[in-house]
Amino acid sequence: MYAKRNYGFVQTFMWSKKPFILGVVYAILVQFGLKLINFSFYIPWQPISVIGIAVAFYLGFKNNSSYDRTWEARKIWGGIVNNSRTFGAAVVSFVQGEGAKDVQRELIYRHIAWLITLRHQLRLSRPWEHTELRLPGVVSESNCADYKDLLDRDLARYIEKSELEGIKSKSNSAVHIMANQSRRLQELRDLDYYEDFRHIEFHSLLANLYSEQGRAERIKNFPFPRQYASTALWLTIVFAAFVPFGMTTMFDHDDVLGYFIMPFLSGLVIWIFFLMEKIGDYSENPFEGSYNDVPITSITRGIEIDLLEMIDDENVPSTTPTEQGFLL
Repeated sequence: MYAKRNYGFVQTFMWSKKPFILGVVYAILVQFGLKLINFSFYIPWQPISVIGIAVAFYLGFKNNSSYDRTWEARKIWGGIVNNSRTFGAAVVSFVQGEGAKDVQRELIYRHIAWLITLRHQLRLSRPWEHTELRLPGVVSESNCADYKDLLDRDLARYIEKSELEGIKSKSNSAVHIMANQSRRLQELRDLDYYEDFRHIEFHSLLANLYSEQGRAERIKNFPFPRQYASTALWLTIVFAAFVPFGMTTMFDHDDVLGYFIMPFLSGLVIWIFFLMEKIGDYSENPFEGSYNDVPITSITRGIEIDLLEMIDDENVPSTTPTEQGFLL
């Protein structure tokens, strides 16, 4: 997530410059190709405008749908924040008895382990995601050594080695960490650390957290429908192909300046439409680890700090810093 007020124009242009460059080159080829064969051909702006309006409406639909996915992902993690804080407060106030501090620490630590594991799982790559612009420190494949090393390193502090080994073989480690938490809560109830009513409240919180995980996984594992995404791209290409043929009528064929302006304006129009398409394209997948993601690493760290401070832990980490204006 970009954390500054605005993207700079140069920054935006460098991110999306390819359509502009290709548009200018294509317009030059059209212009000089027609001149070379001494053939006067143009397309009136009326049909091109109709196509452009249709493409703009379609891109608006796509971008709005992509934004909905990103905003839903942010709301899901907002729910995880709220339920995690409530869980931490419940642990501190509900768990009483001999060794209560150690039990509280164990439950808080396991919950943090669940958060970390869920965050790592959501950052694994899918075939439809953009992996070429991943931020540093984000790995893409579950079977690579870096992913396993990062996960083991982040979890080593919070759960016992035996429990860590037990979840490694599972297809969804976060689910099984929460299942271990549920079993442990039942053991603590059997040992009379709290009564039935408070036990029910604990499981209600776990149910809420499971629901939020499922919602996040729905966005992660179900892409923006490819027929809509693909159609937006192809319609933009069709529109771009006609633009130079409309521009040829706007300048005098004997005007030297017009020969320079026409390719530039064609490239500019093509760039604007492809920029709109690209913004929607890169907003579809809010957990892919790129520059416009929901910053789940930073959110997880914030929850971690809150929970550790609730139990007066001695090793509270610092907040996640921005890197060149971006939060991971």
